[in-house]
Amino acid sequence: MNAWFKTTVVLAISSSLLLAGCGNSDSQTSFSGKKLKVAASFYPMVEFTRQVAGEHAEVIGLIPSGVEPHDWEPSAKEMKLIKEADVFVYNGIVEGWVEASLKSAANDKRIVVEASKGIDLLEGLPEEEEADHKAPAKEEEHHHDDDHDPHVWLNPVLAQKEVASIQAALEKADPTHKDDYKKNADAYIAKLKDLDQAFKTDLKSPKRKEFVTQHAAFAYLAKEYGLTQVPIAGLSPEQEPSPDKMVDIVKFAKEKQVKTIFFETLVDPKVAATVAKEIGAKTDVLNPLEGLTDEDKKNKLDYIGVMKNNLAALKKALNE
Repeated sequence: MNAWFKTTVVLAISSSLLLAGCGNSDSQTSFSGKKLKVAASFYPMVEFTRQVAGEHAEVIGLIPSGVEPHDWEPSAKEMKLIKEADVFVYNGIVEGWVEASLKSAANDKRIVVEASKGIDLLEGLPEEEEADHKAPAKEEEHHHDDDHDPHVWLNPVLAQKEVASIQAALEKADPTHKDDYKKNADAYIAKLKDLDQAFKTDLKSPKRKEFVTQHAAFAYLAKEYGLTQVPIAGLSPEQEPSPDKMVDIVKFAKEKQVKTIFFETLVDPKVAATVAKEIGAKTDVLNPLEGLTDEDKKNKLDYIGVMKNNLAALKKALNE
């Protein structure tokens, strides 16, 4: 490994991976009108809930774009929204503030939906494997007792289960419009099934199965479609890899002839760019859909649109 790379690794790691991740810029300060009041944590939960609710509920996202759900804490105005909500929707795991917030903003009539509940969760990567610097293995083979991977929404099959959980909660909260919630959920799940089929078709026989990401967000997607995610860092976008881990990633990428290193839209790509430069590769985006960027909104992208972009990027990289 040349001196330039080792120096660049240290500089890249000492520069924090600038987070923007996770959120929904449509957050508001209060509910209005007589529709069902729904507070949802961050973008995927907001999108799934709005698709099911249709015209019968007012859905407000709590976490603004540019804020990581792990670190976010609700202010007084968000606590008011949580307290007043008829339904509260969150993914689970990623929103560490939920339990305390629900206790503080107590509401006996509120229905709480942990959308990932009942889904078999993958265990996350250890933050660093200091003693063992072997080539990275499939993420689902790494285990950490206290750290499960929350990114179930990035698997179109598991996303269908989250939509069904949200549907059940809205029907319970507002049985008058039960038929409409079912109709809306069925229609959106049909779109998710089409998305799943597109992934199956386009990723059926790629030239290679390994893809390198800056953030370990795509284990559920990789497992669903027989791929191997090789993350530079861990589950949190702000986690920084050690120089030794970076060296291992470079070795692995060279051996597998990886030609693209993925980073995510809302995080500083410096570390991914460092690895890419060392191996003569390029960088590209895999969007973890933790929040829409201004560019996404300008292009009128939503969950399905962004996932189709992810599919196109993966298909291209795996067949280079």
